[in-house]
Amino acid sequence: MTLSFDPNSLSLPIGHLVGDRLIAAEGAIPMRRPSDGKAYADCPIADADLVDHAVQTAKTALKTSNWGGVHPRERLNVLHRWADIIEQEASALAKLEALSSTRPVGQLVEGDIAISAEQIRFFAEFADKEGSDLVPTDDGNLGMIMTEPYGVVGAITPWNFPISMAAWKLGPALAAGNAVVLKPSEMTPFSTVYLAELALRAGMPAGLINVVLGDGPVTGTAITGHPDIAKVSFTGSTQAGSAIMENIARTGVKPMTLELGGKSPQLVFADADLDQAAATITAGITSNAGQACVAGSRLIVEESAAAALVEAIVTRMKTVVPRPTWDATAQFSPIISEKQRQRIHSIVSAAISAGAECLAGGAHMDAPGYFYAPTLIAGIDQNSPSLTEEIFGPVLTLQTFRDEDEALSLADHPTYGLAAGLFTRDLSRAIRLTRRLQAGTIWVNRYGRSRDHILPTGGYKQSGIGKDLGREAFHANRKSKSVLIRL
Repeated sequence: MTLSFDPNSLSLPIGHLVGDRLIAAEGAIPMRRPSDGKAYADCPIADADLVDHAVQTAKTALKTSNWGGVHPRERLNVLHRWADIIEQEASALAKLEALSSTRPVGQLVEGDIAISAEQIRFFAEFADKEGSDLVPTDDGNLGMIMTEPYGVVGAITPWNFPISMAAWKLGPALAAGNAVVLKPSEMTPFSTVYLAELALRAGMPAGLINVVLGDGPVTGTAITGHPDIAKVSFTGSTQAGSAIMENIARTGVKPMTLELGGKSPQLVFADADLDQAAATITAGITSNAGQACVAGSRLIVEESAAAALVEAIVTRMKTVVPRPTWDATAQFSPIISEKQRQRIHSIVSAAISAGAECLAGGAHMDAPGYFYAPTLIAGIDQNSPSLTEEIFGPVLTLQTFRDEDEALSLADHPTYGLAAGLFTRDLSRAIRLTRRLQAGTIWVNRYGRSRDHILPTGGYKQSGIGKDLGREAFHANRKSKSVLIRL
């Protein structure tokens, strides 16, 4: 059975899911399919009153279900059933997401959706295994660190990996005993609505997950500034993260987890396996057409290995074929919008006009939709936006170095520190440099996340605050109090 589908055949859950009801609403934001540029729906915008209704619904659900106070295995069992249903509905979820997003339908079923189900199960297991601690005191006292849910968590997810990012937020928050009001991106909302509907089928008490559609200025601002939202979790750009911090500061004080932008370096030493490095680096910038915060967008290679490595990367870049996301054979993604594609092209064109050399790509692809050719540019000025700004497209810059200190100097970015790649056969060098690289995640002789969900992700510098994934994400959804009892 093929996963390919007719993009005009899908029925969309257009509305806000509050409690157990899909609230139909008039669309206000025109939406276009990235794969062919055709208009297909309008996304509604939840105003402050609707957001407040969702928050109050979440508070009521927490109280009536006692979700944070039931036996932890009850939460675990519901989350496991949800993960099972997600896997059963993988095809339907994949089609909803592939229609509006940049994610190819085949990659969704085998990757994003299967991984999301795994992550929900991973966090479910914390429910009855992580809790309060007894701490050392003198014999006359009993000391404890007690933890409890925050209450209602506000979550905002981006358009580049809609289902995955929703699972990142919902899994730990629900396992920790909270309710969630979640706003998906207005560009890719419908798979998240359906994901939440599946939780109801799994027996999740109605109102613990509420999905409100809308934009950042209206809906996002209402969520992050709501006085009954106890914690905020956001994944997106550094600029948007700054705006969220400002809004929270204006309306009060609350904890937040922010996974933000990146401009990640990939350091390659001459002793590396260059064939493996070329394949990995190409995948690191062409996966989702470079539309990932951890995209390995800065190639920094030892001079003596540069020519051979560049030739291998360019050869691989030229094999990329644009196909619509609803084609089961598609591997390369379109850009999310024409506006974003024009931004990518303007940055590349400005670099070339300033003297950079385009070794591959540098143009729109000859295909329907918003495809942009995988691009490699060299000879870039240090102050060029192509080197300093997060492009969020399949654009790789090239720089060379002569020794470790120069490599580290080039790798260090003034703004971002989300991820880094390192390719070398020298184990001592690998350990030495991982200690010095300023990034929250470092991959050695590989690039990209694995299915080891215990590894947290988060950035240094302006790439974020706090961690997603790992036990850190679970603990970030519970607050602690210290208790000392005189015996």
